[in-house]
Amino acid sequence: MKERIGTIALLVLLLASCAPKEEAIIISPEDYHSSVDKVTEVMIHDIFSPPVASRIFAYPNVAAYQILAQKHDDYKSLAGQARDLTEIPAPANPEVINYELAALIAHIDMSKKLIFSEDRIETYRDSLYAIWSDKNETVFNASKAYALEVSDHIGAWMDGDNYKQTRTMPKFTVNSENPSRWQPTPPAYMSGIEPHWSKIRPFVIDSAAQFKPLPPPLFSMEEGTDFFKEVKEVYDISQEITAKGDDSEEVAIAQFWDCNPYVSVTRGHLMFATKKITPGAHWIGIVKIATRKTNSDFAKTVYAYTKTSMAIADAFISCWDEKYRSNLIRPETLINEHIDDSWEPVLQTPPFPEYTSGHSVVSGAAGITLTSIFGDNFAFDDDTEIPYGLPVRSFKSFNAAADEAAISRMYGGIHYRAAVNVGVKQGRDLGQFVVDNLDMN
Repeated sequence: MKERIGTIALLVLLLASCAPKEEAIIISPEDYHSSVDKVTEVMIHDIFSPPVASRIFAYPNVAAYQILAQKHDDYKSLAGQARDLTEIPAPANPEVINYELAALIAHIDMSKKLIFSEDRIETYRDSLYAIWSDKNETVFNASKAYALEVSDHIGAWMDGDNYKQTRTMPKFTVNSENPSRWQPTPPAYMSGIEPHWSKIRPFVIDSAAQFKPLPPPLFSMEEGTDFFKEVKEVYDISQEITAKGDDSEEVAIAQFWDCNPYVSVTRGHLMFATKKITPGAHWIGIVKIATRKTNSDFAKTVYAYTKTSMAIADAFISCWDEKYRSNLIRPETLINEHIDDSWEPVLQTPPFPEYTSGHSVVSGAAGITLTSIFGDNFAFDDDTEIPYGLPVRSFKSFNAAADEAAISRMYGGIHYRAAVNVGVKQGRDLGQFVVDNLDMN
C-alpha cells in the first residue's frame, strides 16, 4: 500500500514538473517606445500628412493612458476632460490583469485602426502576443481581452471626431484671380492638403478658432510695404546662408527641422519621393528622449506621450484653421514671379497655405507641454533625425528647441517672419491652455 502511494505521489510530482510554468510578464518603458516607433515607421511608409499623423499618435496614447489611470492613483482619467470622452469600462477581473500589458496592447490595437498597412502592425503584434502568451497565458488573455474592450471604447469615441466626414468633403479650390492666395508650388504642384482639418474635433481646446492669431501683414508687393519687406527678407536670408556652403549653420538647422513626409525628387523624366517623419513625429521622438533621460517609469512614459500628443494634435487643428482662412501665398511663388525666377528655397515648399507656420505652432505647443512635465532648462541631445542622415543637435530646453524649429522655416525659405513669430506664440498659448486645463496628475 505504501509503495502504491509512493508511486502515485511520484507521478503527481512528475506531472507537475512537466506542466508549463507561468512567469510574470514584465512590460518596460522600452516596450512602449518600441510600439510608438513601430507606428511612426508605418506612418512614414504610408505617407500620412502632418495633421493626419498627429491624430494617429494621439488616440492610441489616450487608450493606453486611460487603462493605466484605472490602476495608478497618481494619474487621473481624461474622461470629462478630453472633449466628449466618457469613462472606459471597468475591468471584470482586475486581480488578473497586467495593466501595463493591457495599455501596450490597447496602444497597438488602436494604432492598427488608424494606419493603412495593417499587416505591418499585425506582424509586430503577433510576435509579441506569442511571447506573452508563452510566459503567462492566463494573464495575457485577461489583459488582452480588457485592452481590446478599451480599444473599442476609444475607437467609438474617435469615430465621432468628424475625420471620416472630412474624407468626402471637396478638394481645395485654388483662387488664381487673387494674387495673395496660395498657389501650388514646384516640383509636384500638389493640391492643398487637409483643407477641412479645422472641422476635426479637438482634444482639449474649445474650438479650432480659439487661438485665432492676428492676420498676416496686408498683402502688397510694392517696395517699402511690410509684406514686401517680409518677402524680400526670405530671399535675402536664403542668398546669405547658401553662400556659406557647407559651413552654413542656418542650412543645417533648416534641414534638421525639415520633417517633410513627402519630398518630391525629379531626375530627368522621373519623379520619386523621399519619405521622412512629420513635425509631430519629431516632437514625439523628443518625448522618448526626455523619458529615457529621466528614467521615467512606464506610467510616466505613457503620460508624457499622451499629454504631448494631445497638444500636438490640437495645435494642428488650430494652425490649419488659420492656414485656410488667410490662405496666404508662399514665398517661392512670389520670389519667382517678382524677384528671381530661378530662385529655389533650401527646403521644398510643402503643399498648403503659408500662414501660420505649422512647425512653429506645433513646436510652441509641444515645448510648453514638455516643460510642464520635465521642467524648464531641461537640456537634451536630439538624435531624432539620425535615421535620415542628420547629426545630433543639442538644446538647453524644450522652448529653445521650439524657437530653433520655428526660425528654421525662414532659413528653409518656406515661411515669412510673421508666420514664424506669430505661429510660435499661437502654439505656446495653446500649449499653456492644455497644461492649465488637463488635470492628469
